[in-house]
Amino acid sequence: MPSYVKIVEVGVRDGLQNEKPMVPTAVKIELIQRLANSGLPVVEATSFVSPKWVPQLADAKDVMAGVRDLMAEAKDVNSEQRFPVLTPNLKGFEAAVEAGAQEVAFFTAASESFVKANINCNIEESLTRYRQICKAAKARNIPVRGYVSCAIACPIEGPMSPMEVARVAKELFEMGCYEISLGDTIGVGTPGTVLPMLEAVLEVVPVEHLAVHFHDTYGQALVNILVALQMGVNVVDSSVAGLGGCPYAKGATGNVATEDVLYLLNGLGIKHNVDLKKVMEAGDFICNHLGKPSGSKTAVALSKITAAQSKI
Repeated sequence: MPSYVKIVEVGVRDGLQNEKPMVPTAVKIELIQRLANSGLPVVEATSFVSPKWVPQLADAKDVMAGVRDLMAEAKDVNSEQRFPVLTPNLKGFEAAVEAGAQEVAFFTAASESFVKANINCNIEESLTRYRQICKAAKARNIPVRGYVSCAIACPIEGPMSPMEVARVAKELFEMGCYEISLGDTIGVGTPGTVLPMLEAVLEVVPVEHLAVHFHDTYGQALVNILVALQMGVNVVDSSVAGLGGCPYAKGATGNVATEDVLYLLNGLGIKHNVDLKKVMEAGDFICNHLGKPSGSKTAVALSKITAAQSKI
């Protein structure tokens, strides 16, 4: 087991992009501030994609204007806190840099059909596109993170080959991604499928450059994270209040809740330097705005306990 786990908060980007009600820019900025104040070391801020495809993130430039103050504060206190943004192509990368982004990320998949549905090209074309981003980012000394979606299964093609996941992950590592996040996009994974996938990827990418990104559609995310931890992975993507889903995968529910991951790590005695109570408060803030209950079992349970104690 690792002694420390880095949490990458993806709720503001990966979570809110799937919500139907438009979330005002000011609310997004306040959510980012609340998450940053909880001690989360990485909070994914937004995505520079076409507003036509993801209207919820059409305000990326304005969000980054609000995040600039947070980045300046982090620099002032010598914090390593980061606010990466998703950039699907070179045009998006240039727009992100112009808006002040200091770290970027992009995603491809182990599934040809999924890549085609998401970014309208095949896997090899996506890799060519991302080599251009890596080259441009390296020239500006900007770190790049890569996502491999459908690392377990695809909603169109079904189960994925662990060797294909490993091949794509290796390509991302070799082009310059400092970290590769392996995503169970539709949340169908179990330890029985996660283990062979991780074993295959670990053959070609060092464990210190890997992260896991599990959706909780079948309630398996936490056990899958435990398997990853036991294999030495110490970076976990999660989403406050379990926000999220996948617009190209019917039935896929949200990302694993950040609150639930923190509770698991607390129980294992693994350091993370994040204040669970403050993350819960951030979750309450955004869920109240969206008019929906939290998707975190930990947040719901602890809230009930707190409410019961306050009546005593």
